[in-house]
Amino acid sequence: MADNIKIEEIKLTAKDFASDQDVRWCPGCGDYSILAQVQRSFPDLVDVKKENLVWISGIGCSSRFPYYMNTYGFHGIHGRAPAIATGVKIANPKLSVWVATGDGDLLSIGGNHFIHACRKNIDLKMLLFNNKIYGLTKGQYSPTSEKGKVTKTSPYGSIDYPFNAVSLALGSEASFIARTLDGNPKHLQAMLKRAAEHKGLAFIEIFQNCVIFNDGAFSDLTDKKIKEDHLLVLEHGQPMVFGVNKDKGIKLDGLKPVVVDISNGKYSINDLLVHDETDSTRLYAMLLAHLDETPGYPTPIGVYRKINKPTYNEGVEQQIENVTAKLGKGDLEKVLFSGNTWEVN
Repeated sequence: MADNIKIEEIKLTAKDFASDQDVRWCPGCGDYSILAQVQRSFPDLVDVKKENLVWISGIGCSSRFPYYMNTYGFHGIHGRAPAIATGVKIANPKLSVWVATGDGDLLSIGGNHFIHACRKNIDLKMLLFNNKIYGLTKGQYSPTSEKGKVTKTSPYGSIDYPFNAVSLALGSEASFIARTLDGNPKHLQAMLKRAAEHKGLAFIEIFQNCVIFNDGAFSDLTDKKIKEDHLLVLEHGQPMVFGVNKDKGIKLDGLKPVVVDISNGKYSINDLLVHDETDSTRLYAMLLAHLDETPGYPTPIGVYRKINKPTYNEGVEQQIENVTAKLGKGDLEKVLFSGNTWEVN
């Protein structure tokens, strides 16, 4: 009888990943779009069961994320999400561990945890909600706020130099780095799926609009009338073309990227830099990370870097196996009661 039982696999939908908690973000917040795209993308994750998904967060508007996902989750303390996520992944390697964090949470108090998670290549998926402001605490400048930013804590303009999150991730040796926008659902979903498929530290910077304290911070990249002239969509193996009429491109002059017109006959598409997300040197990716710091240059979105290398958690597992094979299985009680011990009455 048992041999005749047919087990039908149930296809999950976005609703299966929505929790019963009321979503409490300001009306119009970009976080709603990120949540929606995550919930829509998760049913299509390859080889990941719902019960093996975990969300970890720190403090901030973005860090409410675990409450709104119908998965396992943990709301940690400020800046420590990467450290907690590392512990979760090492304790149970079969889990798919995701981190939701903001520019203040990850790049200020959490900066040290971030760079070491990247350096170690721990198999985590990390989403940075970058709105260039402290939203939860009512509008102070953040580590990604532009120089001169007027806020409640910088009434005469911030004198800080901002972090470039992609550049920081590159310098810290993250093995997968991408950038996308809350207002581009298809692109955001594509980046989420690419990150999910990657084995290693997958970092996605998401430009996210804070409608209350920093509205329009990315308007050049989201306004339908002008965004094509300000966005460079990176595609592996494709020349870097942009513009409303696809008549502009990025060419290298030595090691300096320059914007050229490919419609007047002087330059053609064959003269343009071809994107290689697998370049292990990080040279071109770093050039792209700083491309829009020059006036008139576009902001690249897409996958900056994707390389394969052993993960930290795999190294831990292998080391434990090797030592156990050599020395045998350990005895925790023996360790605790060996050496110098004493009794407290």
